[in-house]
Amino acid sequence: MKATVAMALLLALAACDGQRETTPASAVSPPAAKAPSTDVNPSTPPPTAPANVAVPAPGAIGYAGFGPAPFGASEEQVRMAWGKDLGGMKPDAPGGCYYLMPQPRTQSGYRIAFMFEDDRFVRMDVDSDAELAPGGGRVGMSEQDIQRLYAGHVQVQGHKYVDGGKYLRVPNPGGGSGVVLFETDAEGRVAGWRIGEPPQVDYVEGCS
Repeated sequence: MKATVAMALLLALAACDGQRETTPASAVSPPAAKAPSTDVNPSTPPPTAPANVAVPAPGAIGYAGFGPAPFGASEEQVRMAWGKDLGGMKPDAPGGCYYLMPQPRTQSGYRIAFMFEDDRFVRMDVDSDAELAPGGGRVGMSEQDIQRLYAGHVQVQGHKYVDGGKYLRVPNPGGGSGVVLFETDAEGRVAGWRIGEPPQVDYVEGCS
């Protein structure tokens, strides 16, 4: 069961389906980012990438941003780092919050969403088990898996909407302002995660 906030994000972004931005002329392949090593054997099967859809290069998602596009980058820098089609709808008010998402969308979820606010790249949201967070966390893992992977760094908070759900907040163990935040469902499984810088990484309702 996915957290209610993930469903709210999908509804808030439904208007994006009819909007598609121009694909950048040149694509940049994101370099791999360093992540802490671990010996944990997660209690979930290996991740599976969706068929026939664009996925980021392994290690591209990091505490500092997405490949060559750091948090604070412009929309154009993020489009170049992704290198493929990103669709989305701009906010009515200048500097407002909005998302860009890989196209075409799938019925299983948004997979990855790039958040912008004040015309800056501030956060990424992930609901696919094919993508690894820095440090090795991913959708489908148990709270115990996350606690072992990020031992000594996990800040636990109760979920705002899901009874029994939690927010597992992990500031960058190496220092810096980046934070990865895992949301668990009532069964204690990671239903989605996001990474970015405060305060946007802590927005419970995304851009809503």
